[in-house]
Amino acid sequence: MHSWQSYVLLFIFRMKRLLIDRSGELNVEKDRRELEAMAKWFKPLTPIECIPIVANNVPAEWITPGGISTERVILYIHGGSFNSGSINSHRPLAANIALACKARALIIDYRLAPEHHFPSPLEDSLAAYEWLLAAGIPAEHIAVMGDSAGGTLTLALLIQLRDQGKSLPALAVCLSPATDFSMWGESWTLNKRKDFMLNQRNIRNSMKIYLRNADPRLPLVSPLYADLLGLPPIFIQVGSVEVLLSDATRFTEKAKEAGVSVSLEVWNGMQHVWQYTASFLPEARQAIRKIGEYAKNIWGE
Repeated sequence: MHSWQSYVLLFIFRMKRLLIDRSGELNVEKDRRELEAMAKWFKPLTPIECIPIVANNVPAEWITPGGISTERVILYIHGGSFNSGSINSHRPLAANIALACKARALIIDYRLAPEHHFPSPLEDSLAAYEWLLAAGIPAEHIAVMGDSAGGTLTLALLIQLRDQGKSLPALAVCLSPATDFSMWGESWTLNKRKDFMLNQRNIRNSMKIYLRNADPRLPLVSPLYADLLGLPPIFIQVGSVEVLLSDATRFTEKAKEAGVSVSLEVWNGMQHVWQYTASFLPEARQAIRKIGEYAKNIWGE
């Protein structure tokens, strides 16, 4: 049974969808403002210490939940359709996940479209990961995690690290990742009217400015088309009403066929990256606890 808070959020999202510009025109500045504003509504669940740094020329921030003292690190890659989002907008989500995992988080401000295009965000993610290794943090103490576009970049980073013969992180966690930007999966049709967070025309336009002339089926763009052999353990959460549902299920099936240890949770009735709303939504807190349990099962207590 869903919480009353979930019905409140669903009503808000539904009203927002009714009022949205249906022309399909992409307004990046508006999207950025709205995503930044969300950080004012949803807060970390615990006091945190934030230290701005630069990691291999990538703006970043150490987030340490109160009472956490550990060598374990989460490299957190935020979402936002590759053109929005920041350290500020995703600080609460990264902090809440770090708390559940009893780890520190390094969240990065990767370069955004349309000012920068593929593969700039992936290059920045790789640079930050290499900075962690160079700082003496063993790969087995690192987890890479991300939501939405950040989940896509998380998977692409794993593939790139493997292909380059570099040390792989202990685990990865993806919240509602896009894995196939051909938008071929069946949930793009079946959940079109149920998903109040993602507008398909907006996504197509976002991909145009991000990819420019790059092929949307490149493995580092759409990880579903990559060889997945040899990737580390992966945990995926997705809502049952998301257009990205089949992106998650198809990737999971292919990863299992390649021998990857991958776990998928489909949360009934949840919208895109519902974990963001943990300071309000019980289901978000429950999902984040599951992430913490998964990380602890691999890292140990």
